[in-house]
Amino acid sequence: MEQYEQKIELYFDLKDSPDSTREAYRRRMKAFLTYMEELNRPLEDINEEDIQQYILYLKKARGLSAGTINNYISSIKFFFTYVLQKEWNSQKIPRMKRTNQFPVIPSKEEVLALINETTNIKHKAFFVLIYGSGLRVSEVARLKIGDICSKTMRIRVERAKHNTNRYTILSDMALQVLREYFKSEFSDTTYTLNDWLFRGRNPNEHIHVKTIKNTMINVRNRLKLDSRISAHTLRHCFSTHSLESGVDPVHIQQMLGHKRLQTTLTYLHMTSKSLMGVKSPLDTEGHRS
Repeated sequence: MEQYEQKIELYFDLKDSPDSTREAYRRRMKAFLTYMEELNRPLEDINEEDIQQYILYLKKARGLSAGTINNYISSIKFFFTYVLQKEWNSQKIPRMKRTNQFPVIPSKEEVLALINETTNIKHKAFFVLIYGSGLRVSEVARLKIGDICSKTMRIRVERAKHNTNRYTILSDMALQVLREYFKSEFSDTTYTLNDWLFRGRNPNEHIHVKTIKNTMINVRNRLKLDSRISAHTLRHCFSTHSLESGVDPVHIQQMLGHKRLQTTLTYLHMTSKSLMGVKSPLDTEGHRS
């Protein structure tokens, strides 16, 4: 794949793709090409049958979900058509049909307990930003110091998914945690507002997304919580709990950065109906014995 790196990078630069997209595509292309190398298949000879067998491998051997496999298909299609300049037959390589599965949504009390049990101030900062502001994990990783504004209680999110920019709210609790984190992280160093809020091992780079994800996994396992809970679960909780609190779905859509309101409204299925004042006909007046 090394011989194609320059061509791939040129495409991403022309399209101005965000770092998260570039990384995801590279990782999936590399996994596919490694699989082909293990089968001693030269890159130039890769055909649709090879791709079909790889998809079956992802499904049966690795047990990946339809959504994840479709992401692999998108990356392989890019490599097959753009890099190798070959025709793509969607009838031979269909995208998998996804089944809608609702994510697990812990209660507000459970989320706060998780945050309070997180003693590492940096890790706690991750969690309060995702849950308190509805940020994606990748958005937290790429925050700069100047993106946090305590005067307006807003967070600026630049170059998010679909290459969009937006503002979202900054919670009082998150601000307190961030001040404590900032004091421990930056009090003895010089910095600018354009520096990364969460620095990686190389101070010139932001923290890796996987670090934040793995942090949640470690905390989740230590507290023996549902294995389906991930860092992204906190973003789902922000949406669901905001709806339960009566926040207008349009405002939630803007804070989340959803392109379509319908995407935001899917969280209505995950709300606790009792908190939204919805009663069963059995519990209404005139139906009680």
